[in-house]
Amino acid sequence: MTKYKSLQEVRAEIDAGITNCKAIVEYYLSRIKATNELNAYVEVFKKEAIERAELLDKKYRKNPDSVGKLFGMVISIKDVICYKGHQVTGASKILEGFQAVYSATVIERILNEDGIIIGRVNCDQFGMGSTNENSIYGPAKNAADPTKIPGGSSGGSAVSVQADTCLASLGSDTGGSVRQPASFCGVVGFKPTYGRISRYGLLAYASSFDQIGTLTHSVEDAALLLECIAGKDEFDCTVSQRNAENFTLNIPFKRKAKIAYFPAAFGHEMLDDSIRSKGKEVLEKLNSKGHSVEPLDFGLLDYIVPAYYVLTTAEAASNLSRYDGVRFGFRNQTAQNLNELYNKSRTEGFNEEAKRRIMLGNFVLSSGYYDEYYAKAQEVRRLIYEKTLQIFKDYDFIIMPASPVPPWNIGEKKDNPVEVYLADIFTVQANMTGIPAICVPAGNLQNGMPFGMQLMANKFEENKIFSFFRTFGNFLE
Repeated sequence: MTKYKSLQEVRAEIDAGITNCKAIVEYYLSRIKATNELNAYVEVFKKEAIERAELLDKKYRKNPDSVGKLFGMVISIKDVICYKGHQVTGASKILEGFQAVYSATVIERILNEDGIIIGRVNCDQFGMGSTNENSIYGPAKNAADPTKIPGGSSGGSAVSVQADTCLASLGSDTGGSVRQPASFCGVVGFKPTYGRISRYGLLAYASSFDQIGTLTHSVEDAALLLECIAGKDEFDCTVSQRNAENFTLNIPFKRKAKIAYFPAAFGHEMLDDSIRSKGKEVLEKLNSKGHSVEPLDFGLLDYIVPAYYVLTTAEAASNLSRYDGVRFGFRNQTAQNLNELYNKSRTEGFNEEAKRRIMLGNFVLSSGYYDEYYAKAQEVRRLIYEKTLQIFKDYDFIIMPASPVPPWNIGEKKDNPVEVYLADIFTVQANMTGIPAICVPAGNLQNGMPFGMQLMANKFEENKIFSFFRTFGNFLE
């Protein structure tokens, strides 16, 4: 069977009678089995995926015009998104055996548009990580080189698309958790504006940063998925009340774009030489197409990561307090009293990274340190927000690499968490400010590993991003 790169290709073959949903699902199931060593999936919904495909094929045969927008799309979901009647663990022992009692809004909307969910994929525990090594299920592996990390925290989502085991995947992006693995795995990773997609049914890590995002082979499928899952939701008070837009309209970008880049990013000491070289090639290519690509001073770049980790750990300490061994999930069976139950259940249930962030979060919120850390970080976030939005008064986009470094060997940075945190330097700006951002493949580095460039736009300007790529092609064209 052909390796599909877009739903348009799938639908063309279904409409031509070449294939059907059941055959496509069976193909992807065979791919999951063949790539099992990559450890992308933590659960495969084999029986129900086939049964749903058969029902959808029957619906299509009866009336081809009756099927939804996602008919033919096979999707995996990150293990932080609730799907009623299925386990959701956040890749953590603390939720061992927990079964979702309701479906996330995004799941309901995918099913309503006749999408097929094929399985639950690996991730860093509760989305806390950039490597997919912080998982109770073990690390997912990069399909381009299984000795390398796939990135995180949506590493399993990226690998599931990269390894051709599904057409698309839902991930979550708190500080780059969709875009960084997209870069490492050579797929398209898209994070919409904060509030564009309901977070109802998403296991919370840092609520003012978390956003559900997509991993696909094409920008067109990212636009289609956003069109299907975005919009108002009475179950999420933080979701935007704007009406959902038609993101699949073929709106042309009627002029050349004005694109800003930060010399501080392209000259950063952490930036790998091969990424610097590749990134400059992309800037030159954009210039050759007639776009205005201009350097812009942004003096806050090195403040983004410290402020981000102060704020997200504080929110994580609050959100993860609900996992206490009493109401659901893992519970220690030897505790003699309530305090011991809390202590042992949380100590045994959370991994080292989650415990590290909980302790950091409680520290920055504690008496005597709140003003010094948390309040200051909020002030920095406001400055970054204002400075970023000011840029979009004069420019259409900001461009930079999605990661300053290529994917490293599994286990290489296990004892150096700060170095891993600093690798988020180019992605967290979009989460700190709530703006949309996309990572698109931009070729391979000297070592043969994939590499992606990131494009950011102003809040609720997703259609500008999509129309830019529709009109001018991706970074490789």
